[in-house]
Amino acid sequence: MPLILIQKGLSMTIEEMNQRKKELGYTYKQISELSGVPVSTVQKVLGGIVKAPRYETLQALQGVLKKRSYALPEGSTPAAGILQENSYVYGSTAPADSTPSEDRDSYPLLPGKKQGEYTYEDYLSLPDDIRVELIDGVIYDMSAPRLIHQSILLALYEQFLPCINAHRECAFFISPVDVRLDEDDKTVVQPDILITCSREKLEGRYIWGSPDFVIEVLSPSTRKKDMFIKSNKYMNAGVKEYWMIDTTAKKIFVYRFEEDDNLKLYTFDDTVPVGISEGSCSVDFKKVYERISFYYE
Repeated sequence: MPLILIQKGLSMTIEEMNQRKKELGYTYKQISELSGVPVSTVQKVLGGIVKAPRYETLQALQGVLKKRSYALPEGSTPAAGILQENSYVYGSTAPADSTPSEDRDSYPLLPGKKQGEYTYEDYLSLPDDIRVELIDGVIYDMSAPRLIHQSILLALYEQFLPCINAHRECAFFISPVDVRLDEDDKTVVQPDILITCSREKLEGRYIWGSPDFVIEVLSPSTRKKDMFIKSNKYMNAGVKEYWMIDTTAKKIFVYRFEEDDNLKLYTFDDTVPVGISEGSCSVDFKKVYERISFYYE
């Protein structure tokens, strides 16, 4: 009898997860990379060896297998290639037929158009309780963030507060804030944290153009999009600095796009300098971890 996941937020059986794995063509390693769950754990859970998997593990696996897989835009590549650190690999390629929606042709709330055709006007027409991002005319659903996601944003705000007070010319925002990244009607993103030091970009309802600094906290449902699609968008739009925080691996990936050696890797034991502050600001991730450590207990 298949294991039925009846906890809140879980609706797939292990059997259904395995079927979806076959449909997507994923290997255990790819699922591990996308979910943050160790390869050995993925094998044991999907192989039925673990009879009572942890809720967080099941949630992460379902987040990868249930709804969608993200493909890189045609002709694009990861901003800094493939990063491999202690067998924790980033940069795998999604299946060629993967799409940002289960419906390959249209977003169900906006009939009559296909993915790639949507505009800022369509984005504004969606109900207020629907959170999405619009990237190159494609609508991406944004699931409600996990509790650890919200907690780390609060901890980061506390770390940034002295820097914010010292640099009054810059504006600091926490999601949801619309950013019309490409200064057109085809892309609107909502970074988890952003800083812009150009007040003329603040347009009341949205930010017009690229921020100077962006942070995204990776989650199972947005990992592929944040690591590849949005990384390329931020780089090409002129964002100077982009941090990706992986709460599962306890790592921080820091892109400083204006530098030749533009990718640096940090852990939750490190103090990470804020590059755009030219050395005057930093984030002590030991203190950040103190605020969220109970999630790991």
